[in-house]
Amino acid sequence: MNDQKNAAQVGLGLRREMLSEFCESVPEAINFFEVAPENWMTLGGKFGRQFRELTEQHSFYCHGLSLSIGSPEPLDLAFVKNIKTFMDLHQIQIYSEHLSYCSGQGHLYDLMPIPFTDAAVKHVAARVKQVEDILERPLILENVSFYAAPGAHMSELEFVNAVLQEADCKLLLDVNNIYVNSINHQYDADTFLQAMPTERIAYLHIAGHYKQAEDLLIDTHGAAINDPVWALLQRCYALHGVKPTLLERDFNVPNTAELLLELNQIHAYQAAAPSSHIQNSAHVVKRIA
Repeated sequence: MNDQKNAAQVGLGLRREMLSEFCESVPEAINFFEVAPENWMTLGGKFGRQFRELTEQHSFYCHGLSLSIGSPEPLDLAFVKNIKTFMDLHQIQIYSEHLSYCSGQGHLYDLMPIPFTDAAVKHVAARVKQVEDILERPLILENVSFYAAPGAHMSELEFVNAVLQEADCKLLLDVNNIYVNSINHQYDADTFLQAMPTERIAYLHIAGHYKQAEDLLIDTHGAAINDPVWALLQRCYALHGVKPTLLERDFNVPNTAELLLELNQIHAYQAAAPSSHIQNSAHVVKRIA
């Protein structure tokens, strides 16, 4: 039963405007928070004090934005060391980043797709090891949404699995990104989901998106989760077991009562999953005392 409890965790991306409310009381439906360290590690004053108050009492994950793991430019080692300092301060053990890049000869201000090539697989894997050596923690990589695949020599599915294998790292499986990419690039979402390595999945993301056209979805994190994505989440639990699952909502953020509807829906799907599929995710949710 304890293993089931550890796996059946539901989290919320923390935003600055939520601090005062959650310092008063955190709903039971929220088992952990996730933050982009770039947005919090230089925060001082009232917000800094409130954030520290929450990290002292609740489980936190870090989900980065600026590591640029696939960039052709050298890693920003000073930045990685700052991430470690932040995580040490707040006793956070989980750090995930996007399997993409956002810098070249300057910052690109967007998450760009890494070319799906053997050379890119080896490049990313070497950089993963570099980051892990500095952080003294695993680096978890997320499958990303993308709108073009320049220079691809393999499929997205082949690339993701090759990177995970070469780097020997864990996966943050974004269920919404699978669905968005399946529509935009005309592949079967269930086939992609089935091919993900169960033993490497550390936790999940789920979010809403914007439908610009029948064959073009935009990954916005700015809307409610729709039925096909909910169905894919249920299928994910059936295939890979219940994993800690994070609700992302970055724009058009509703009040907590509305967010709780989706958070509790995730809880309900976790509870309904066959118990034989529950995976032990204690290593993901454990925090240093």
